[in-house]
Amino acid sequence: MAIPGKTRQEIIGGINSQESAAAKTASYIFDNPETGNNEFESARYLGAILEKNNFSVCTGSGGLPTAFKAEFAFNKPGPSVCLIAEYDALPGLGHACHHHIIASSSVHAAIALSKIEGLCGKIIVAGTPAEELMGAKGAMIKNGVFNDIDIAMMLHGGFMNSVNLIMMALYGVEFTFYGKASHAAAAPHEGINALDALIQLFNSISALRQQLKDDVRIHGIITDGGRAVNIIPDTAAARFYIRTRFIKDLDAVLNKIINCAKGAALAAGAELKTSIYEGPCKDLLSNSALIEEYTNNFISLGGYLNQDQMLLGSSDAGDLSYFIPVLHPMIKTAGSGAGLHTEEFLGYGKSSIAYKSMMLGMKAIALTAARAMLDKDFLDSVKADFKSASNI
Repeated sequence: MAIPGKTRQEIIGGINSQESAAAKTASYIFDNPETGNNEFESARYLGAILEKNNFSVCTGSGGLPTAFKAEFAFNKPGPSVCLIAEYDALPGLGHACHHHIIASSSVHAAIALSKIEGLCGKIIVAGTPAEELMGAKGAMIKNGVFNDIDIAMMLHGGFMNSVNLIMMALYGVEFTFYGKASHAAAAPHEGINALDALIQLFNSISALRQQLKDDVRIHGIITDGGRAVNIIPDTAAARFYIRTRFIKDLDAVLNKIINCAKGAALAAGAELKTSIYEGPCKDLLSNSALIEEYTNNFISLGGYLNQDQMLLGSSDAGDLSYFIPVLHPMIKTAGSGAGLHTEEFLGYGKSSIAYKSMMLGMKAIALTAARAMLDKDFLDSVKADFKSASNI
């Protein structure tokens, strides 16, 4: 059952009425960037807007100080559809991942939907902090924030319009080697060089890559390489992201990397400490029913979708996609080829292209949400697709 034509026009008109407010919200979040778990002002600002529009707002959701959950209940019972707001910025860069667009689009699409009398159920906005650090959505899932929600949706900015996104499973792992300091010139034979072990780890990982699947990504940085050139380093450390296309392959790759670290420690005579500092974060499960509906809505509104696959990296939205059905399309908020997490991408943050695309995406996602609230058969197909995908 398609959305009644009158309701469709009311939703489109409602989104249009939010255009000025949505641009103001996005600009405020952009101009006041806060890094993960420090987004106190962003969460307060968004929550205040929702409260002003008759949403009940619970702060500190899931035990996270900068998270929130806002709800609006229609008079008629029905499904609960959640729009995800992310609002953390990148250290040293600001909103070079356009989370200000995510936050504003979800908040103002939810407000527009709340004013449509023909809808039923609940419209919810979940403020999920620290996406760049992974794990927040997982903690909110564990603490029951999403237990009463049928579907979650959000828009992500990028350099093209796409529903064909890939987000990889991820571990953040830290290796610390412990050796013995000595004078690098006078008594090098008395030392145990922790940095040698660390460099051997990088070399071993480089050799390992030829034995791994093409869709595995391993990248790291040295966080501690010693204190002075003339001292044999007694400690050395590095952090790595280990990514696989699917969560089912992640542990096997992690174990191979840990074995590389053990071998490096043995070769240098150093001690090794291994710790997981992020993750595991799951890959993003696609929901074909939601994608098809969003695609139809987006194209009917005059939008164009690129058919190429887009590797977006990783996100804790993947964890949520294994818990409930998730729609996570990309909208073109920057010029073609502008890479996320760059100064170039940051420069498009308050551009007309970003705000125009935000409005188009809001309309498509609001229409998709309304279909889920009004059409039981469609909602059943979404849930059936989720069940099938999550059992892979």
